[in-house]
Amino acid sequence: MHDHHHHGTGAHPRGGGHAHAHAHAPADFGRAFAIGIGLNTAFVVVEAGFGLASNSVALLADAGHNLSDVLGLVVAWIGTVLSRRGPSPRFTYGLRGSSILAALLNAAFLLVAVGAIALEAMVRLFEPRPVAGATVMAVAAVGILINGFTAWLFASGAKGDINIRGAYLHMAADAAVSAGVVVAGGVIVATGWHWLDPATSLAIVAVIVWSGWGLLRDSVSMSLNAVPPGIVLEEVRGALAARPGVASVHDLHVWSMSTTETALTAHLVMPDGDGGDVFLADTADALRSRFGIAHVTLQVERDGTSCALAPEHVV
Repeated sequence: MHDHHHHGTGAHPRGGGHAHAHAHAPADFGRAFAIGIGLNTAFVVVEAGFGLASNSVALLADAGHNLSDVLGLVVAWIGTVLSRRGPSPRFTYGLRGSSILAALLNAAFLLVAVGAIALEAMVRLFEPRPVAGATVMAVAAVGILINGFTAWLFASGAKGDINIRGAYLHMAADAAVSAGVVVAGGVIVATGWHWLDPATSLAIVAVIVWSGWGLLRDSVSMSLNAVPPGIVLEEVRGALAARPGVASVHDLHVWSMSTTETALTAHLVMPDGDGGDVFLADTADALRSRFGIAHVTLQVERDGTSCALAPEHVV
């Protein structure tokens, strides 16, 4: 941020419910997290036991992945809780960014867990071992129910909050994984093709890498203060430039403060002066209703020359 020049004329209009305009997504997922963590922890223990007993790498892979899901849910939950912390003298934004860190951690987590599964599956492909297909099918069928149900708990928040989407993706991928394991178990029972067990876990790995990659890309972008998806910077610039009395706009920055809240700073050149607090409040309201930008800081200048310091400055 370019803070080396005056912000004397800057203003931070705060409308009613300002901080909560776009912060509704993390609100009620505490119960979903608790249920999801409880169910999945119990399932991991059962599944790992059956995986060892029936010699199925697909079941063990699924148990390992479910364990990473439990950790993933814990990370996402911590992220949502921390992001609701109030500001302090050191963390003046509160800890909103922790929801972005949680999504980033989860994506990395997912990809690491998947690497371990792929390695074991490759070994098994070249040395197939007998697998108890019926047991595998029964256990994985329970997995479909548990993962499907947990994914459903998070489905409503998956669109608006990348951190909740991380939790949702983990669970939805798992339900698909368990379905794959059931099908493979059935084919093994019918045909005796034991190589299908590791082949299935490799297919599962591909699915997880595909979903995890998108999450990683989005959370890295947020960490680097990218303009959030769904907001076109030129449209925001146009909306600001169209405000009455605004001659030009520069130093425009739009970024994600958390996985649910967007912030904006901009310098407005207004040769005839601004319209006072009413102008600032109206502009903030317009940005909030049109783009969902909840935190707006505007600096008003008469001629704009005071800020024409360096070319990289004019964004």
